[in-house]
Formats: sequence, structure tokens, C-alpha cells
Amino acid sequence: MQMTPVLEVKNVDFSYPDGTRALQSLSLGFARARRTVLLGRNGAGKSTLFALLNGLERPGRGEVCFDGVPVAYDRGSLRQLRRRVGVVFQDPDSQLFSASIREDVSFGPMNLNLSREEVGLRVEAALAAVNLTALAERPTHALSFGEKKRACIAGVLAMEPEVLILDEPNAGLDPPMTAELLSLLDTLHRRRVTVILATHDVDFAFAWADDICVLQEGALAFHGVADDYEAVGRSFPGLGLERPWVHEVFEELQRKGNIAGDRPPRSRAELLARLR
Repeated sequence: MQMTPVLEVKNVDFSYPDGTRALQSLSLGFARARRTVLLGRNGAGKSTLFALLNGLERPGRGEVCFDGVPVAYDRGSLRQLRRRVGVVFQDPDSQLFSASIREDVSFGPMNLNLSREEVGLRVEAALAAVNLTALAERPTHALSFGEKKRACIAGVLAMEPEVLILDEPNAGLDPPMTAELLSLLDTLHRRRVTVILATHDVDFAFAWADDICVLQEGALAFHGVADDYEAVGRSFPGLGLERPWVHEVFEELQRKGNIAGDRPPRSRAELLARLR
């Protein structure tokens, strides 16, 4: 029996005031507790889709649903939606507005009518999750780009959302910070948080995600599971996307008889483990 997606857009069109059409007839559902990556060139509609999923924008046609129920756009309904669906946008400066990291992370929980103790517990847990406890009192304007990104993630985590959406979360992060981010996302996934993120990194997408979606000019061009090797091989070249590096290396090693199995590994680590 197919389960209702936790988030879904149905036949959605969206255009900006200047007439730019960002999404067209888009229907796409996100399964609960799955890790989904959106791929697509700049301007494909990924950021617009994220704004719709969080109620920051409203579709011109079609509907957005949470747990099968169409989103309502009154103030109370949107407040409830944003408690359950958190978004971390690509530019951290668009989300940070308080004097210090602690104040910024506290803002959301303080508006949930929680006790002071509960707010404190949530804030400390969120800061610890992104390794910012030692910097909690630092002014947000004095943070590095990577620290700002982690502060934004902490602010969303403190709301304890059911769905976490991240737009290009690893852009501008060095390898150690990226590894920390992935560890955090894996922890959230084990807690059954639905994680949706956009990236241009095809190799990362196939190493980490359960599901892969490709947007092209505001429409859905591909939707499948990340380990569907044949579907990716058929579809990606025609979409102007590179195939995962690990697929290409696997095929060459397979041709030379240097690797076992007929299915490619998902990551560099899996590839190395399977070498003869």
C-alpha cells in the first residue's frame, strides 16, 4: 500500500511578478523519513519549490499538501506548517537577524509558547548538534560563512521539524565541515526526520540520498531511487547532467575484471571495499 507523502505539490505553476515562470505543471511527492536530493541547473526551480513547500510562496495554480491536506495560507495555518517544515536557504545572511548565535537560535522556540526550560534545552541541543556551543555568544556578523550556515541549521533544528529542507547546504563548506554536516543529516534521518536538499554535486547526491529528483525548466525531468543504475544511465546524459563518478569508474574496473558484482557501489568508500 502506497503511503501518503509527507509533502507534495500537485500540478503546481508558479511565476514571479516580472513574468518569469519558475515552475510548470509540477507534481512531486516526498516520502516520510526518506532522504531526497534535488538536482538541476541554476534557474531550474529548486529554490522556488522549497519556498512553496514552506508556505513562503503560494502557487499560481495547483496545491501544496502536508500529510495529504492542502496547505492553507492564513497566519495560524502557516505558523503550524513552519513548525513542522523547516528550511535552510543557501544564503545564511537572509536568515540570521539576531545579535548573537544563541539569540538567533532561541527566536523560533520562544515563539512556540514553550517553557523557558524547554526553550533552553532545545537551544543547547541544536547548538551542540552543529558544534557551535563554544561560539554561542558570538555576534552573528562576526561569523565565517560556514559558521553562519551552521547557525541557520541550528535555528531550524531548535524548532524540531518533521521535515528539514536545505538549499545547497554544502556550498562554501570545506571537506571537514561537509563531513560534519553529513553526520548531522544522517543522525536526523535515523530519528525519522524527512530530509530534502538541493545540490549541484551529483557524486554527493548518489552517495547519500535514497531518492533523486531532477528539475529542468521548472518541470520534473527525473524521479527515481538513487541506486537505480540503469535509469540513471539512460536519463542523465539527455538531461545535461554528468553521471556519478563512481558509476564511470565501476564500469571501467568491471571491463577489466577488477571489481566484483554487476551493480555499482554508491560511494568512493564502497568502491574501494569491493576492489579485488
